Amino acid sequence: MNPYILTTLLFGLGLGTAITFASSHWLLAWMGLEMNTLAIIPLMAQHHHPRAVEATTKYFLTQATAAAMLLFASATNAWLTGQWDIQQMTHPLPITLITLALALKIGLAPVHSWLPEVLQGLDLTTGLILSTWQKLAPFALLLQIQPANSIILVALGLASTLIGGWGGLNQTQLRKVLAYSSIAHLGWMILVRQFSPSLTLLALLTYFVMTLSAFLVFKLTKSTNINMLATSWAKAPAITALTPLILLSLGGLPPLTGFMPKWLILQELTKQDLAPIATIAAMSALLSLYFYLRLSYAMTLTMSPNSLAGTAPWRLQPSQFVLPLAVGTTATLLLLPLTPAAVALLSL
Repeated sequence: MNPYILTTLLFGLGLGTAITFASSHWLLAWMGLEMNTLAIIPLMAQHHHPRAVEATTKYFLTQATAAAMLLFASATNAWLTGQWDIQQMTHPLPITLITLALALKIGLAPVHSWLPEVLQGLDLTTGLILSTWQKLAPFALLLQIQPANSIILVALGLASTLIGGWGGLNQTQLRKVLAYSSIAHLGWMILVRQFSPSLTLLALLTYFVMTLSAFLVFKLTKSTNINMLATSWAKAPAITALTPLILLSLGGLPPLTGFMPKWLILQELTKQDLAPIATIAAMSALLSLYFYLRLSYAMTLTMSPNSLAGTAPWRLQPSQFVLPLAVGTTATLLLLPLTPAAVALLSL
């Protein structure tokens, strides 16, 4: 892609998110979300592969549906209450509609079906943008509205953690595994959103760091399915040794960074007398952990049948910029000791 066009599209992505962040009016927020969607569509379809075009079409249709629903709900709110302000949502009907529209935008269960299919059709770089940056603007809106009925958010959160765990069990494609991982992580964030919005934000940031590391590793080793992971030991031995730790951090295993948000969320849910929900969420984390362990096993404890023992690969200089991977991996593995600092910041 022409670098000028690429720069313009990335600028559009950033501007759309910034407009949604800064808006207090529903029309302005909707406009930012639309800019975001329209800026990423050429990035998704840039390879002109039928699979990429199909994924782009699916993405456009779901995002357009969610945006129309959001606009309808905000217009309904203005009609019922005379208010366009995001903070002044009082009527339960538009609040529920907007919550469901934003859930569709970020891919929460049960409106999640588009996310694995779309992510599977994209290259890893665009997939990374879709899994991280594109979640920011809808999340900013979700954090600003007060839910009319707390049951809706808890139901969305529980459904997402369970479906994110179950859906990933049978997958061999890494992008689909990461999509179901994204659904499960979003479920954890939505579960605690009404009790501690700052904790939701912490979980979102740690999810971004861990997902960045996972996507960059797969990009470096050029892996798109489990079989290709088995050959990565010959391409990058050091990264192959660290990748299982990154995956286990995504699964939320102590003493890695991914344990911190899960630990704090379970603690908060227990404080709110929601021990049964905390138990179901913790059990669903075991489902996710299983498919991360499966990837780790394929990467470190199996040898690919295609490569002959004793044939060394060409040791060429890496053509990719590996500093983000180094920083992301370090953050993914070593931030758990900073939990007291995170808790202190959350309580401010």
